Amino acid sequence: MSIKKLPALIILAALLVPASLPASPNEDLRIWKEFVSDLQAGKMEDAARIRAYYPELLEPMKGYLGQLRIGIAWDKLKAEPEVFRVGDQVHFVISLPYKGDEQTLSPPFCFSFLDEKGRWYFQHMETIMIRMDQLGPLPATSFPDVPAERKAWMREEIEISDQVRLFAFLAKEKGKDFAFGWFRDGAGYALAARTWVPFVPPERAFVLYLCWDFARRRENPVTLEKLADTEAVVRVVPRWFQLYEAAAHLKPQISSEDFRRLFETIWQDRAKNAGWDLAISYEGEACLFRFARSPMLSPAF
Repeated sequence: MSIKKLPALIILAALLVPASLPASPNEDLRIWKEFVSDLQAGKMEDAARIRAYYPELLEPMKGYLGQLRIGIAWDKLKAEPEVFRVGDQVHFVISLPYKGDEQTLSPPFCFSFLDEKGRWYFQHMETIMIRMDQLGPLPATSFPDVPAERKAWMREEIEISDQVRLFAFLAKEKGKDFAFGWFRDGAGYALAARTWVPFVPPERAFVLYLCWDFARRRENPVTLEKLADTEAVVRVVPRWFQLYEAAAHLKPQISSEDFRRLFETIWQDRAKNAGWDLAISYEGEACLFRFARSPMLSPAF
Protein backbone atom coordinates (compact mmCIF):
# COMPACT_ATOMS: atom_id res chain seq x y z
CA MET A 1 0.00 0.00 0.00
CA SER A 2 1.41 3.39 -0.97
CA ILE A 3 1.55 6.18 1.56
CA LYS A 4 -1.00 8.10 -0.52
CA LYS A 5 -3.66 5.50 0.28
CA LEU A 6 -3.20 5.74 4.07
CA PRO A 7 -5.90 7.71 5.86
CA ALA A 8 -4.82 11.26 6.64
CA LEU A 9 -5.11 10.74 10.40
CA ILE A 10 -2.77 7.73 10.27
CA ILE A 11 -0.23 9.75 8.29
CA LEU A 12 -0.45 12.59 10.83
CA ALA A 13 -0.07 10.18 13.75
CA ALA A 14 2.98 8.62 12.14
CA LEU A 15 4.60 12.00 11.70
CA LEU A 16 4.00 12.93 15.33
CA VAL A 17 5.54 9.75 16.77
CA PRO A 18 9.26 10.26 17.41
CA ALA A 19 11.70 7.96 15.62
CA SER A 20 12.74 6.45 18.96
CA LEU A 21 10.86 6.82 22.19
CA PRO A 22 12.86 7.87 25.23
CA ALA A 23 13.53 5.14 27.74
CA SER A 24 11.24 4.94 30.73
CA PRO A 25 12.49 5.84 34.21
CA ASN A 26 12.42 2.13 35.11
CA GLU A 27 14.54 1.33 32.06
CA ASP A 28 17.08 3.98 33.07
CA LEU A 29 17.23 2.64 36.62
CA ARG A 30 17.93 -0.80 35.15
CA ILE A 31 21.19 0.62 33.80
CA TRP A 32 22.17 1.86 37.24
CA LYS A 33 21.34 -1.40 38.98
CA GLU A 34 23.22 -3.46 36.40
CA PHE A 35 26.22 -1.14 36.72
CA VAL A 36 26.32 -1.50 40.51
CA SER A 37 26.03 -5.28 40.21
CA ASP A 38 28.73 -5.51 37.53
CA LEU A 39 31.03 -3.16 39.43
CA GLN A 40 30.81 -5.28 42.56
CA ALA A 41 31.51 -8.38 40.49
CA GLY A 42 34.63 -6.85 38.95
CA LYS A 43 33.19 -6.84 35.45
CA MET A 44 33.71 -3.10 34.90
CA GLU A 45 37.46 -3.64 34.60
CA ASP A 46 36.82 -4.69 31.00
CA ALA A 47 37.76 -1.78 28.73
CA ALA A 48 34.96 -2.79 26.34
CA ARG A 49 32.44 -1.69 28.99
CA ILE A 50 33.80 1.89 29.04
CA ARG A 51 33.31 4.63 26.46
CA ALA A 52 35.27 7.50 28.00
CA TYR A 53 34.88 10.98 26.54
CA TYR A 54 38.46 10.76 25.24
CA PRO A 55 40.59 7.62 24.71
CA GLU A 56 43.31 8.88 27.07
CA LEU A 57 40.76 8.91 29.91
CA LEU A 58 40.09 5.17 29.66
CA GLU A 59 42.80 3.99 32.06
CA PRO A 60 42.11 6.70 34.68
CA MET A 61 38.40 5.81 34.58
CA LYS A 62 39.22 2.13 35.10
CA GLY A 63 41.31 3.14 38.08
CA TYR A 64 38.55 5.24 39.61
CA LEU A 65 36.04 2.43 39.16
CA GLY A 66 38.44 0.08 40.93
CA GLN A 67 38.72 2.51 43.84
CA LEU A 68 34.94 2.75 44.05
CA ARG A 69 34.56 -0.99 44.02
CA ILE A 70 36.73 -1.48 47.12
CA GLY A 71 36.02 1.81 48.91
CA ILE A 72 32.22 1.96 48.93
CA ALA A 73 29.92 -0.13 51.15
CA TRP A 74 27.67 -1.19 48.29
CA ASP A 75 25.70 -3.54 50.52
CA LYS A 76 24.66 -0.49 52.59
CA LEU A 77 23.48 1.49 49.59
CA LYS A 78 19.70 1.85 49.85
CA ALA A 79 18.96 5.13 48.11
CA GLU A 80 18.15 5.37 44.43
CA PRO A 81 19.86 8.04 42.31
CA GLU A 82 18.39 11.07 40.63
CA VAL A 83 18.11 10.22 36.95
CA PHE A 84 18.68 12.61 34.05
CA ARG A 85 18.41 11.46 30.44
CA VAL A 86 19.93 13.69 27.77
CA GLY A 87 19.62 12.11 24.34
CA ASP A 88 21.55 8.84 24.38
CA GLN A 89 23.21 9.71 27.69
CA VAL A 90 21.89 8.84 31.14
CA HIS A 91 23.27 10.58 34.23
CA PHE A 92 22.78 9.31 37.78
CA VAL A 93 23.41 11.59 40.77
CA ILE A 94 23.89 9.89 44.13
CA SER A 95 25.91 9.99 47.36
CA LEU A 96 27.58 6.74 48.37
CA PRO A 97 28.33 5.25 51.82
CA TYR A 98 32.02 4.84 52.60
CA LYS A 99 33.16 1.38 53.64
CA GLY A 100 33.96 1.21 57.35
CA ASP A 101 31.98 4.38 58.03
CA GLU A 102 28.59 3.85 56.45
CA GLN A 103 27.14 6.82 58.33
CA THR A 104 29.36 9.15 56.27
CA LEU A 105 28.25 9.69 52.70
CA SER A 106 30.44 10.81 49.84
CA PRO A 107 29.78 14.11 48.06
CA PRO A 108 27.23 13.55 45.31
CA PHE A 109 28.69 11.72 42.33
CA CYS A 110 27.41 12.11 38.80
CA PHE A 111 27.80 8.83 36.89
CA SER A 112 27.35 9.18 33.13
CA PHE A 113 26.48 6.36 30.73
CA LEU A 114 26.02 6.02 27.00
CA ASP A 115 22.89 4.06 26.05
CA GLU A 116 22.95 2.51 22.59
CA LYS A 117 19.68 0.72 21.87
CA GLY A 118 19.49 -0.80 25.32
CA ARG A 119 23.20 -1.61 25.61
CA TRP A 120 24.95 0.73 28.01
CA TYR A 121 28.55 1.82 28.44
CA PHE A 122 30.12 3.68 31.36
CA GLN A 123 31.44 7.10 30.30
CA HIS A 124 32.44 9.29 33.22
CA MET A 125 32.19 10.00 36.93
CA GLU A 126 32.37 13.47 38.43
CA THR A 127 31.87 15.21 41.77
CA ILE A 128 31.54 18.73 40.37
CA MET A 129 28.06 19.49 39.10
CA ILE A 130 26.63 22.91 38.31
CA ARG A 131 22.90 22.40 38.69
CA MET A 132 21.77 24.59 35.83
CA ASP A 133 18.71 22.34 35.61
CA GLN A 134 17.53 24.38 38.61
CA LEU A 135 17.95 27.73 36.87
CA GLY A 136 14.29 28.76 36.84
CA PRO A 137 12.39 30.97 34.38
CA LEU A 138 14.08 33.54 32.14
CA PRO A 139 15.22 36.26 32.18
CA ALA A 140 17.73 35.10 34.81
CA THR A 141 20.35 37.16 36.62
CA SER A 142 21.16 34.66 39.37
CA PHE A 143 22.60 31.23 38.71
CA PRO A 144 22.93 28.04 40.76
CA ASP A 145 26.07 28.01 42.90
CA VAL A 146 28.40 25.27 44.08
CA PRO A 147 30.04 25.04 47.53
CA ALA A 148 33.03 27.35 48.10
CA GLU A 149 35.43 24.42 48.41
CA ARG A 150 34.26 23.06 45.05
CA LYS A 151 34.77 26.45 43.39
CA ALA A 152 38.28 26.66 44.84
CA TRP A 153 38.99 23.21 43.40
CA MET A 154 37.60 24.26 40.01
CA ARG A 155 39.73 27.42 39.90
CA GLU A 156 42.90 25.54 40.71
CA GLU A 157 42.09 22.64 38.38
CA ILE A 158 41.72 25.10 35.50
CA GLU A 159 44.99 26.85 36.40
CA ILE A 160 47.03 23.67 36.88
CA SER A 161 45.55 22.06 33.77
CA ASP A 162 46.74 25.06 31.72
CA GLN A 163 50.20 24.79 33.26
CA VAL A 164 50.46 21.06 32.54
CA ARG A 165 49.20 21.46 28.99
CA LEU A 166 51.81 24.16 28.33
CA PHE A 167 54.53 22.08 29.99
CA ALA A 168 53.70 19.06 27.83
CA PHE A 169 53.79 21.17 24.67
CA LEU A 170 57.11 22.84 25.54
CA ALA A 171 58.69 19.55 26.62
CA LYS A 172 57.75 18.02 23.28
CA GLU A 173 58.89 20.98 21.19
CA LYS A 174 61.89 22.26 23.16
CA GLY A 175 62.83 19.57 25.66
CA LYS A 176 62.16 19.18 29.38
CA ASP A 177 64.90 21.54 30.56
CA PHE A 178 63.38 24.36 28.52
CA ALA A 179 59.89 23.46 29.75
CA PHE A 180 60.88 23.51 33.42
CA GLY A 181 62.74 26.77 32.89
CA TRP A 182 59.65 28.40 31.43
CA PHE A 183 57.88 28.12 34.77
CA ARG A 184 60.60 29.87 36.78
CA ASP A 185 58.57 32.96 37.56
CA GLY A 186 60.31 33.77 40.83
CA ALA A 187 61.30 37.35 40.04
CA GLY A 188 57.72 38.39 39.41
CA TYR A 189 56.37 36.46 42.39
CA ALA A 190 58.95 37.96 44.74
CA LEU A 191 58.20 41.45 43.45
CA ALA A 192 54.46 40.88 43.99
CA ALA A 193 55.19 39.84 47.57
CA ARG A 194 57.33 42.92 48.19
CA THR A 195 54.81 45.38 46.75
CA TRP A 196 51.59 43.75 48.00
CA VAL A 197 52.94 43.16 51.53
CA PRO A 198 54.88 46.42 51.93
CA PHE A 199 54.95 46.94 55.70
CA VAL A 200 57.51 44.25 56.62
CA PRO A 201 61.04 43.45 55.37
CA PRO A 202 61.01 41.88 51.88
CA GLU A 203 62.15 38.42 53.00
CA ARG A 204 59.33 38.24 55.55
CA ALA A 205 56.90 39.69 53.01
CA PHE A 206 57.65 36.77 50.70
CA VAL A 207 56.83 34.15 53.34
CA LEU A 208 53.71 35.99 54.44
CA TYR A 209 52.54 36.44 50.87
CA LEU A 210 53.14 32.74 50.18
CA CYS A 211 50.89 31.89 53.15
CA TRP A 212 48.22 34.32 51.99
CA ASP A 213 48.43 32.98 48.43
CA PHE A 214 47.88 29.38 49.51
CA ALA A 215 45.29 30.17 52.19
CA ARG A 216 43.18 32.89 50.56
CA ARG A 217 43.63 32.73 46.80
CA ARG A 218 44.02 28.97 46.49
CA GLU A 219 42.13 28.06 49.69
CA ASN A 220 44.63 25.37 50.73
CA PRO A 221 45.24 24.59 54.43
CA VAL A 222 48.32 26.52 55.62
CA THR A 223 50.18 26.85 58.92
CA LEU A 224 52.93 29.40 59.42
CA GLU A 225 55.01 27.60 62.04
CA LYS A 226 57.99 29.93 62.27
CA LEU A 227 59.01 33.30 60.89
CA ALA A 228 62.33 34.99 61.69
CA ASP A 229 64.89 37.03 59.75
CA THR A 230 66.97 33.97 58.86
CA GLU A 231 64.51 31.10 59.14
CA ALA A 232 60.89 30.31 58.36
CA VAL A 233 58.75 27.18 58.29
CA VAL A 234 55.44 26.83 56.44
CA ARG A 235 53.26 23.72 56.39
CA VAL A 236 50.75 23.53 53.54
CA VAL A 237 48.45 20.87 52.15
CA PRO A 238 48.60 21.83 48.46
CA ARG A 239 45.73 20.93 46.20
CA TRP A 240 48.40 20.51 43.51
CA PHE A 241 49.00 16.84 44.35
CA GLN A 242 45.36 16.09 45.20
CA LEU A 243 44.39 17.28 41.74
CA TYR A 244 46.91 15.00 40.09
CA GLU A 245 45.34 11.99 41.78
CA ALA A 246 41.76 13.07 41.14
CA ALA A 247 41.80 14.70 37.69
CA ALA A 248 41.84 12.01 35.01
CA HIS A 249 43.20 14.26 32.28
CA LEU A 250 46.52 15.13 33.97
CA LYS A 251 48.22 11.73 34.18
CA PRO A 252 48.28 11.13 30.39
CA GLN A 253 50.08 14.47 29.94
CA ILE A 254 52.77 14.40 32.65
CA SER A 255 54.38 11.77 34.86
CA SER A 256 54.06 11.99 38.64
CA GLU A 257 57.83 12.59 38.88
CA ASP A 258 57.75 15.51 36.45
CA PHE A 259 54.59 16.86 38.10
CA ARG A 260 56.38 16.99 41.48
CA ARG A 261 59.51 18.42 39.88
CA LEU A 262 57.42 21.16 38.28
CA PHE A 263 55.93 22.07 41.65
CA GLU A 264 59.37 22.18 43.28
CA THR A 265 60.93 24.10 40.37
CA ILE A 266 58.34 26.84 40.71
CA TRP A 267 58.73 27.26 44.46
CA GLN A 268 62.50 26.89 44.52
CA ASP A 269 62.83 29.69 41.98
CA ARG A 270 60.42 31.92 43.86
CA ALA A 271 62.29 31.42 47.14
CA LYS A 272 65.66 32.05 45.47
CA ASN A 273 64.48 35.33 44.03
CA ALA A 274 63.32 36.43 47.48
CA GLY A 275 66.73 35.65 49.01
CA TRP A 276 65.83 32.32 50.62
CA ASP A 277 67.22 28.82 50.36
CA LEU A 278 64.31 26.40 50.35
CA ALA A 279 64.17 22.75 51.41
CA ILE A 280 60.92 20.95 50.57
CA SER A 281 59.84 17.77 52.32
CA TYR A 282 56.59 15.81 52.48
CA GLU A 283 54.64 14.40 55.42
CA GLY A 284 51.57 12.56 54.19
CA GLU A 285 49.48 15.09 52.27
CA ALA A 286 51.35 18.00 53.86
CA CYS A 287 54.24 19.79 52.23
CA LEU A 288 56.83 21.38 54.53
CA PHE A 289 58.65 24.48 53.29
CA ARG A 290 61.82 25.20 55.33
CA PHE A 291 63.37 28.56 54.46
CA ALA A 292 66.86 29.61 55.49
CA ARG A 293 69.03 32.62 54.64
CA SER A 294 72.22 34.32 55.68
CA PRO A 295 71.61 37.47 57.73
CA MET A 296 73.88 39.31 55.29
CA LEU A 297 71.79 38.41 52.25
CA SER A 298 69.13 40.63 50.79
CA PRO A 299 66.55 39.70 48.17
CA ALA A 300 67.77 39.68 44.60
CA PHE A 301 65.23 42.28 43.46
